Amino acid sequence: MHGEICYLIVKPHDCDSICLTCSTAGIFVNGGIDNEAEEIDYERHSEIYKDLVTFLREKSAKFSENMSKQQHSFFGDKKKGKKKSTSVTEKEEVCTLSKPSLALEKSPSEKRRTLKKLEPVLKWTCPVTQEKKNSAKESQDEKSTPSITEKPKSTSPPTLAGKPQSLSRCKSSVKIEDLVSESSSESEEDEEQPDHRQEGQTDLPSEYWQIQKLVKYLKGGNQTATVIALCSMRDFNLTLETCQLAIRDVGGLEVLINLLDTDEVKCKIGSLKILKEISHNSQIRRAIVDLGGLPIMVKILDSPDKNLKCLAAETIANVANFRRARRTVRQHGGIKKLVELLDYAQSKTDPMHHHCLYETKDVEVARCGALALWSCSKSHINKEAIRKAGGIPLLARLLKSSHQNMLIPVVGTLQECASEERYRAAIKAERIIENLVKNLSSENEVLQEHCAMAIYQCAEDKETRDLVRQHGGLKPLATLLNNTDNKERLAAVTGAIWKCAICKENVTKFREYKAIETLVGLLTDQPEEVLVNVVGALGECCQEHENRVIIRKCGGIQPLVNLLVGTNQALLVNVTKAVGACAAEPENMMIIDRLDGVRLLWSLLKNPHPDVKASAAWALCPCIENAKDAGEMVRSFVGGLELVVNLLKSENKEVLASVCAAITNIAKDQENLAVITDHGVVPLLSKLANTNNDKLRWHLAEAISRCCMWGRNRIAFGEHKAVAPLVRYLKSKDTNVHRATAQALYQLSEDANNCITMHENGAVRLLLDMVGSPDEVLQEAAAGCISNIRRLALATEKAKYS
Repeated sequence: MHGEICYLIVKPHDCDSICLTCSTAGIFVNGGIDNEAEEIDYERHSEIYKDLVTFLREKSAKFSENMSKQQHSFFGDKKKGKKKSTSVTEKEEVCTLSKPSLALEKSPSEKRRTLKKLEPVLKWTCPVTQEKKNSAKESQDEKSTPSITEKPKSTSPPTLAGKPQSLSRCKSSVKIEDLVSESSSESEEDEEQPDHRQEGQTDLPSEYWQIQKLVKYLKGGNQTATVIALCSMRDFNLTLETCQLAIRDVGGLEVLINLLDTDEVKCKIGSLKILKEISHNSQIRRAIVDLGGLPIMVKILDSPDKNLKCLAAETIANVANFRRARRTVRQHGGIKKLVELLDYAQSKTDPMHHHCLYETKDVEVARCGALALWSCSKSHINKEAIRKAGGIPLLARLLKSSHQNMLIPVVGTLQECASEERYRAAIKAERIIENLVKNLSSENEVLQEHCAMAIYQCAEDKETRDLVRQHGGLKPLATLLNNTDNKERLAAVTGAIWKCAICKENVTKFREYKAIETLVGLLTDQPEEVLVNVVGALGECCQEHENRVIIRKCGGIQPLVNLLVGTNQALLVNVTKAVGACAAEPENMMIIDRLDGVRLLWSLLKNPHPDVKASAAWALCPCIENAKDAGEMVRSFVGGLELVVNLLKSENKEVLASVCAAITNIAKDQENLAVITDHGVVPLLSKLANTNNDKLRWHLAEAISRCCMWGRNRIAFGEHKAVAPLVRYLKSKDTNVHRATAQALYQLSEDANNCITMHENGAVRLLLDMVGSPDEVLQEAAAGCISNIRRLALATEKAKYS
């Protein structure tokens, strides 16, 4: 019996009419047999005793006397017992509930002999030893993916005819550390929860103990008892964490996973229905993976039984909410099998396939497959596996279905996959955008949300943005802006509008649909995820004069400036861009200045995030350019000019380019130019000259050109070796770089030494090609530089022969 559980029925009037249940956890006495129903009442109605010896001492004086004489200890030496208990493996545990009648058949002497052999064991513990270890190492384990994982050691399927079940599933499969790095766009799900095991077994609801009792029956019952226990377990509210952890704590997960390896379909279905419910709990999900449950579920996807396929796919969808689980599904061939579930329309195996009942079940299979793929598609490698398995055409076909419940996971999967460029190309090829636009007009809010999110993901390229407009998707997006109750849908819709607004033709349409006014109304009292998208959309719309006027007339400037004091980095990047775009209008700039918006922008240059710094610097350029008294305004910010110059020490190319652009505008004022010169702007700009980044080259050349207007800065740039690198800029293919460089060289050529450097580096030949440029500014600057070089050469020649 191994000290697990034994039943003893004692005849009335001794320790009468009692049912005794003993285990290493203690003894409790229950109210015996209901004579009318002829059923054993397993509810406790009496005291709890820590062991059988204590119980018999309490109930029998004779027994107590004999025990004293023999000095008999039931459990023996504690240390010895402890040593033995720890050596007992899970495989040695034997569930004795399957044979309760054996206790009744033994004689009292046999009972005593049996009791003497009992050793304390870790009763019904859930040996998920890997769970806590994996919890501590999870973040490290998930960084290196995929792993070459050894298959879980298979155990013989548990027999349902009364034989003890093997609980070897309790041991996690041995894993070899990942050898290949999986570059995944996903981040590990932040779902590590503290273990909610109850301390001291106090204040637990009765459901906790009732479920544990049912799990014990599962461990040893025959087929009928197992099915009944599974059905009884489902009567509990398995969405409650108490019920979920009760199953885990008593070792129920191992039993449920073992049942999946049987040949009994009813047991598999019952087990999967329970696993599907409890796998919403993050601790349960990880335990299922540790116990090797996912490979078994993947195997069940090949089952001819459609109910089993559905339940297995839905459970996989729940479990695959963290990286290791998604990797396990892929490594056991689960992605390909899940993609095959989507192909229900071409199934010819069922002669009655076109019967409505069968068709409904096939639709459900496809829905569950899409649901599992949705969870798995958060991994970059899984996305590629779905594509290679032919998932995109199948998803495209399902998208034309009239079954809205199936459309949601299909669109959700497409939404996840659309972050990959290859998918976006395939989505366009399969004409999926048309169906996404069509479903924006659905009455299902969840479907609308995911369609809008899919459009948001796909609208990264111009062709998709055009397709959304051509298929009439802009109007329903603008209409959905008016429904602000559903914040998740509003965030998705505003995101889609933001990306579509990058196209000027789409902005014109949004203006016709009065979307800009609606967006301005959403600048207050909205969650940050909505504000990020709203401000992003307004920032794109503000690139046109008409829309900047609309925003001002709708009172949008003040709420935009108010958002400059936030902390959300994505929001700050977008709002600085929007404020900067609005500042292109002098009337808007007056309002921004009055609201102290320029000072707020300047303070964002101290933000630790480089994207915020760069965006704030870009926004300052139109503010300085369009302010009435820009020079005085800039000087009024204490330490502001020094801050800008010090940003030239940044290693971020976008920050450097934006700061150079800001310096170009600052240096238009002579006093400000003098101040930044004193702060060392010339050597810092000169250090940046050796760059291949055309955007930085453009704005750096402009800044150098403007800074040459003060004192001996021209000579200083030559001394700091900035001239020769500038000549190489003329070989760039960017006309903006050509124009800015020609202007800078023209200013530098006022110094004779700089002219010599330009000539030695081949500037004349390059500038001669640009004299014929259609760009008049470039023409004039190139000609002026050549003129200065030629004048110096003539003066040198004249001096030589004089």
